[in-house]
Amino acid sequence: MRWSSQELQTEQVGALPGLARLNNLVRSVQTPEFAGITFHEILCKSALNHVPGQSALPYGYTINPYRGCSHACTYCFARPTHQYLDLDAGKDFDSEIIVKVNVAEVLRKELGKPTWGRHPVALGTNTDPYQRAEGRYRLMPGIIAELADSKTPISILTKGTLLRRDLDLLVEASEHVPVDLAMSIAIYDDELQQSVEPGTPTTKARLATVTAVRERGLDCGVFLMPILPFLTDTRAHLDEALRQAKAAGATSVLYSGLNLKPAVKDWYLRWLDREHPELVTRYLELYAGGQYAPKEYRTWLAARIKPLIRAHGLERGIVDPATGGLRSSALPSSPERMPVARRTPAFTPARSPGPGPGPKTGPMMDHGPGSLRWAGSTGAPRSLIAAELPPDLAPTLF
Repeated sequence: MRWSSQELQTEQVGALPGLARLNNLVRSVQTPEFAGITFHEILCKSALNHVPGQSALPYGYTINPYRGCSHACTYCFARPTHQYLDLDAGKDFDSEIIVKVNVAEVLRKELGKPTWGRHPVALGTNTDPYQRAEGRYRLMPGIIAELADSKTPISILTKGTLLRRDLDLLVEASEHVPVDLAMSIAIYDDELQQSVEPGTPTTKARLATVTAVRERGLDCGVFLMPILPFLTDTRAHLDEALRQAKAAGATSVLYSGLNLKPAVKDWYLRWLDREHPELVTRYLELYAGGQYAPKEYRTWLAARIKPLIRAHGLERGIVDPATGGLRSSALPSSPERMPVARRTPAFTPARSPGPGPGPKTGPMMDHGPGSLRWAGSTGAPRSLIAAELPPDLAPTLF
């Protein structure tokens, strides 16, 4: 991506002190189509993040092509990560977006090392890889291609309907490695959803994306999280949420209550004081003991939602404790003999929850410059994976 005419006319050190000290900031960019947002392009030195945990394998790996997120979810647990860059966890997290422009090239080097064990890699466990900027920067196709080419299992969690742009590539990748997909859809009240998640696609659009994934023969889980105390934890809301997820074709549902780290708590309570001031005291009491709701509330919530999950015929999904994302279907096997992801018959909804994914044949819907083409279209590459592999990394980059 090139936005040369949109570079900030300020010194980089003043624009982003934390990153300037890292000596890997290329430039800062603003553009009218992303009003109020500044993109800080950096050259990352690593793509894979090692996350020790207690999953079936004694480790987890993630990739975060972006830091910060224009989805602007008031409850986002990743907000404190911006504080390491001398940025605040509130408005800066929503509007100062770090873009790792060379992430696919660096990933290629890391996956090519003899020591790489083809461990499952999760995307979307910190900030969303399919936030709006991905439509212009287009980092995910290269990442997916590199992971598939190296026989590395892929797990993606997102709120971004832009996932549909890459479905052809993901289907091809699933023929070589396990591919696990999930949409995060927590709120099924349109007014509340737009208030607390102002930069996200609508619930209807995300449910339509679940259907689009399922129609291509891939499983798709729904992350019903976080459940907001006193707002989305009613039986009626949970029942409707599960009904819509099932109708969209979701193959599993994962849920959890709201987690309020200190910096997140401050930002979320500001929103709550504006929109639902009558609940502020109740939240302060509920979270007086720390970032998690007390055990009593969590037990109460589980007793309420588990019977509903069973009643709607949904499988309860499993979170990978190492990464916080969807547990990879590769985990039961050894890294040397990873199974291919489970493929299921194409899903046909009883009634469409929203706009369909477009025609089965012909041009893919356009998401801007560089959109993937269907393999059958004129001049399309035989392999989408091969077409998306980035060039070799120049040894003098860093």
